[in-house]
Amino acid sequence: GCVLVVSVIEQLAQWHNSTVKAAMESLCDYIPGKYQIMHHMSCCIDKEMNADVVCHSLRLCKQDPGQPLCHLYSPPKLYHLSELMHPSTFIFLRLQKTFMGFSSVCAFPLLAHLCEKIKYVLRNKLPFEDFDGDKFSTFPTLRGYHWRGRDCNDKNTTVYPGRRPDDWDAKSDSNCNGIWGVDPKDGIPYEEKFCKGAGSKGVVLLGDSAGAHFHIPPEWMTVTQMSAKSFANLPTAFSDELDWPQFSEITGFLNSTIGGWTDSLYLRLRKRNRCNHRDLQNISQNGIVYFPVNTAPYLSFSLARNQMLDHPAIVIYATIGNDVCNGERDTLAHMTTPKEMLSNVVQALRYLDSRLPNGSHVILTGLVDGRFLWDNLHDRYHPLGQLNKDVTYGQLYSFLDCLQVSPCSGWLTPNETLRNLTSERALQLSNVLKEIARSEKFANFDIFYMDFPLRQTAEEWRKMGGEPWQLIEPVDGFHPSQIAAALGTGITWQKALQEWPQVLGKENPFNDQIEAIFKDQGGY
Repeated sequence: GCVLVVSVIEQLAQWHNSTVKAAMESLCDYIPGKYQIMHHMSCCIDKEMNADVVCHSLRLCKQDPGQPLCHLYSPPKLYHLSELMHPSTFIFLRLQKTFMGFSSVCAFPLLAHLCEKIKYVLRNKLPFEDFDGDKFSTFPTLRGYHWRGRDCNDKNTTVYPGRRPDDWDAKSDSNCNGIWGVDPKDGIPYEEKFCKGAGSKGVVLLGDSAGAHFHIPPEWMTVTQMSAKSFANLPTAFSDELDWPQFSEITGFLNSTIGGWTDSLYLRLRKRNRCNHRDLQNISQNGIVYFPVNTAPYLSFSLARNQMLDHPAIVIYATIGNDVCNGERDTLAHMTTPKEMLSNVVQALRYLDSRLPNGSHVILTGLVDGRFLWDNLHDRYHPLGQLNKDVTYGQLYSFLDCLQVSPCSGWLTPNETLRNLTSERALQLSNVLKEIARSEKFANFDIFYMDFPLRQTAEEWRKMGGEPWQLIEPVDGFHPSQIAAALGTGITWQKALQEWPQVLGKENPFNDQIEAIFKDQGGY
């Protein structure tokens, strides 16, 4: 984080031909709120030291005994480091008092309150603002309605998206789909008239950071594009854990503001049957591997589905990479084994069988072949390196791997043998999922398998004139981009239409009438 901020400040000064102090003040003006930490960096940056040197001098970066020196920039630029780290230097003594009390970014006063909120959300996987405790919220971020359908009455625990209507919602909207009241012409409740027998069902995603749609805006670190407008979405981004589920492939429902366009399974199900409005849950988490109910009560806390009162659901089980991805030096030893995969996925499915209403469906998604990442990005310049042509994705991957925070040491590496072994394990785990879908039977849902459609997505994008690297998030160089998410939706939908039409349900013939009567009541 320090290297990132210092790099941006130095590049701002270079781009605008200004002093470092002026560049820092500009960045502080861009970012909502004043982050005091940045003002203390000027003493080092004024000496025209590179970001690695500055951050080691601040002791925000360190070299542990016996460990390599981690650096983003070329080693020859590090000649100041040993001098700066000497205890007798003026700079070190000045900064030691400022920073030694801060064990993490959450220790800074302006961030502490937000960090506490985010810790609560991460711990409970539930909306921070939920006054009636039904796991749905009227607040967008902090696991609110960006992640699951918007509550329409946060003072009544029996009113929430996805439930079967109470007395056909003649008097009020109990399932928040915006359809309620009685037709004065014949006295029949609108919900009964338009939704009875329509096969309403919600969509639930059990996923990892790709499903949560992790994204860091490239304009945050591309000085040639930087302005106050670039950081307008920073509070929202942090409150959503740097995830953008409202634009995602499975549960997206808002027009994308991060490039590309939004197309999602939820939007297509809603278009097919307007009665499905707001019935969505994105239960994804950055870094999740699988859902072992015995070791982490992940689903039992997070899933909002009542077997007796709610509509069936389409559950997408998609942990597409984290079972083989970790930042460990001996990465292969820390990958999920086929035996572990079988045990934990079956256990999670058995739990779902105890919670999902009868008539639900579960789709298991295979793991991605992540060799696509290195093959298409390693020699391209990262946003931090575009101004001076000095930071490639290959360098970034090595820096993160050295820090042992790489999102995937097995794929983001110049070691071709390791990349191949990682893909081999991913294929083994996908075959486990495929066999589960073939052989396991459950009382309340049927189960299907589909490969992660990366190859088809790349082919479709090439036909549209695009380049493969554009399907990858530009900042982290790891996650699917907004374009990849939108294209993937169409491919998944077509497969479902051809092979599992019963999953999607039939088209509601009353959609136009519903929109005409309730167009201003649905919201999002």
